[in-house]
Amino acid sequence: MELEIILSEKVNTPLPGQHLLDIAHDDLLSLLSLTKLEEDFYQGQSWDLGFRAVFGGQVMGQALAAAQATVSNALVAHSFHSYFILPGDAALPVFYQVERVRDGRSFSTRRIKAVQKGNIIFDCMCSFQVVETGFEHQAVHMPDVPSPEEIEPDIMRFARNPNLISNGMRENFARHKPIEMRSIPVVADENGVKPPRRHVWMRLKDELPKDSSAQFTSLLYASDFYLLSTALQPHGVSPARKDMRVATVDHAIWFHRPFQFNEWLLYTSDSPNAGNARGFIRGQFFNRKGELVATANQEGLIRLKPSS
Repeated sequence: MELEIILSEKVNTPLPGQHLLDIAHDDLLSLLSLTKLEEDFYQGQSWDLGFRAVFGGQVMGQALAAAQATVSNALVAHSFHSYFILPGDAALPVFYQVERVRDGRSFSTRRIKAVQKGNIIFDCMCSFQVVETGFEHQAVHMPDVPSPEEIEPDIMRFARNPNLISNGMRENFARHKPIEMRSIPVVADENGVKPPRRHVWMRLKDELPKDSSAQFTSLLYASDFYLLSTALQPHGVSPARKDMRVATVDHAIWFHRPFQFNEWLLYTSDSPNAGNARGFIRGQFFNRKGELVATANQEGLIRLKPSS
């Protein structure tokens, strides 16, 4: 399920904001590091972020880590395509089985299944390529938005207003802190409608080697933030509503250029279409030079349950 900042209604006993900020954050890299059980079989721990199910970014990042463990260090990930089949249980580990579909001279392909309680909860294919030089062009431009230094961190906004966040998020606040996010406020039009667009600056707090494969797994983890809520903005509906059912159905990402996730990246998203209880969202990651480093697409369930 897509990770969203779940807003609650009134909370009776709000915690002091400074207390939340003083909580040390958990190590995302440890979450994305797997235990090898046997050849092509791996186990990953789960984080409870205070939501109904395992965060989809966790499963995607761990699945990519499992696949990376089966290919040569000379290969880097360039595309990842996945389907979420069942909600995962955040109280249980996740098991990953890697199928070595093909190893060629330039490309290697892997299929990964994620399993809990004997059921496949997630299925994906990913492709790796040796680093090559070739034709280059970029036909999109990074939006002109305020710099991250001008935007308040999301985590500080929620810590300053702890009555706006759910008890589950408070109890697991440390696990919302490894990736610093600074969301640019979405302005409604003259009719009070917010457009289906969003811009968020992101960076990983923990230091990574420049050539680490964890650059890819951590960015894939982060790519699941905020997308489905972008599709809900024009409708004035919060994904936290009790009568809303919001869940990722499929997610894909393409890595275009080398990047450093310890440096600020702008994640832009827009939703060109919603219908049949599904929303479709496109995401793009730009570095501060304006270079497009990755593109993500996602479709998910956005169902409003009929009232009784």
